[in-house]
Amino acid sequence: MLALTRKTGDAIMINNNIEITVLEVRGDQVKIGISAPKEVSIYRKEVYLEIQKENEAAQNISMDDVEALKNLL
Repeated sequence: MLALTRKTGDAIMINNNIEITVLEVRGDQVKIGISAPKEVSIYRKEVYLEIQKENEAAQNISMDDVEALKNLL
């Protein structure tokens, strides 16, 4: 992990096409802005982990579930 100290208005670049800017610091909260190409997905970590969990659950469907879906059609 790279740890940096930045001030409001300062930015860092990632991979020549992603810019992260410190927009505001208020107490123990930091507001950041992220500029990235549209094809780059950006999620808060808790949302990302929930998506991963749902994807894993979708991969673990049983044959009973498949048969139930076939019966619907």
